[in-house]
Amino acid sequence: MTQERKVGITDTSLRDAHQSLLATRMRLAEMLPVVELMDQVGYHSLEVWGGATFDACLRFLDEDPWERLRQLRKGLKNTKLQMLLRGQNIVGYRHYPDDVLEEFIKKAVYNGIDIIRIFDALNDLRNMEKAITFTRQEGAHAQGAISYTISPLHNIDYFIGVSRDLKSIGADSICIKDMAGLISPFDAYELVSKLKSQVGLPVQLHCHYTSGMASMAYLKAVEAGVDVIDTANAALAMGASQPATDSLVAALKGTPYDTDLDLHLLSEISDYFKSISCGYEIAPEVMGIDTNVLSYQIPGGMISNLASQLAEQKATHLFKDVLKEVPKVRADLGYPPLVTPSSQIVGTQAVMNVITGERYKMVSTEIKNYLRGLYGKPPGEVDPELQKKVLKDEKPITGRPADLLKPQLEAAKEEIAEYIEQEEDVLSYIIFPNVAIDFFKRRKGLLPPLELSSSCVGGKVVNRATSRNIEPGDVQPESFYLVDETLIWTDGLNTVYPVG
Repeated sequence: MTQERKVGITDTSLRDAHQSLLATRMRLAEMLPVVELMDQVGYHSLEVWGGATFDACLRFLDEDPWERLRQLRKGLKNTKLQMLLRGQNIVGYRHYPDDVLEEFIKKAVYNGIDIIRIFDALNDLRNMEKAITFTRQEGAHAQGAISYTISPLHNIDYFIGVSRDLKSIGADSICIKDMAGLISPFDAYELVSKLKSQVGLPVQLHCHYTSGMASMAYLKAVEAGVDVIDTANAALAMGASQPATDSLVAALKGTPYDTDLDLHLLSEISDYFKSISCGYEIAPEVMGIDTNVLSYQIPGGMISNLASQLAEQKATHLFKDVLKEVPKVRADLGYPPLVTPSSQIVGTQAVMNVITGERYKMVSTEIKNYLRGLYGKPPGEVDPELQKKVLKDEKPITGRPADLLKPQLEAAKEEIAEYIEQEEDVLSYIIFPNVAIDFFKRRKGLLPPLELSSSCVGGKVVNRATSRNIEPGDVQPESFYLVDETLIWTDGLNTVYPVG
């Protein structure tokens, strides 16, 4: 007889779900009316912060991400709040020094975060260890995430090894972070089973629905002993997002794995999110099933953004060629998992290879830095001819990349002294300098507000910023833009590439 074991639910509606389907554009004003209801559910946790939300708040929504966290903490008194941290990249697209990382984690916990999910795009533990240490120092739960991918190098034994190492550096639990929806149901069963028996930490599974396998993977993971699964309310689920909370709770009800969550309450929450959907147009690319992701392995949001932007610029004919080029570039770079920032690095280079008609005729600064070892150690061997072509006789570094970075906090405080209204402003400035300065100026009335469009919240109209043409140094990740009648590609790493 199966022993009863309650499965925990982490709901991603306030972070990853709208990041995946709505380009991270949901405003705090759209969240606050429903948080009291969500606080009654009894979730294991709510993912509310981190990832792209920090960037989007400042860049597009004219919101202070720190104030968003404080307001959500105020409204969610009984529920643990969770965030996603990109290891040494924090919530940005490059490495930051240890003093910045430590201060960021201190302020995140102080302002209300209970659980920090920490990952590195290359699964390089040197880029995660300090974040885990600082998180535990602040009394928060440090969840070590393995970036799940498929390649000749990545198998069950590889992920077990990484998880053991995460445990050895202090991780409190393990998350299987399947950002592109690649894990099959039976691989999920095997990996969770072995993590439970061989590593001995609580295990959480995070999947996107891109390939259509996520719900099946969740059910097999539950049978294997997974402790927590990530879901989103039904109105913001499926497609490039997570499986639906409502559906998984219903599927497990009355079984030994019953979540004990109230379906009527969940339905009421989903109805609320449906009521605000009038302000959004969800691209069809992010809502369908795309099994091609098993080959391309590009996160769903990146595929949809690429497709829609190419279509707008009448360059759709490049799309299939770019997708075919992505796995080739990835192999040349030693099979990095495709997640921020490696997905941008690989995707950008694939676009450049296709547009120029010659592979690596143009090479981005980020590719050069990747080959130099400045993002960490690639999982596999980099193509030696590419290494020679780009680096010439320069040797890659072998040490921890962040050890090369000088402290930034004190200098940054002096640089923006005239704009500081809270200690957290210094961190916003260090991570997104140009974007933060513009936000500070708007806050002081020195710049006009962003142009805003309308969105519906329970029949009321609130403002939501529209995207605008960009300038070098002020970029949105993973996008094509038309600037001064020139099509450009931006990778979110302060690099802009002319197209054509």
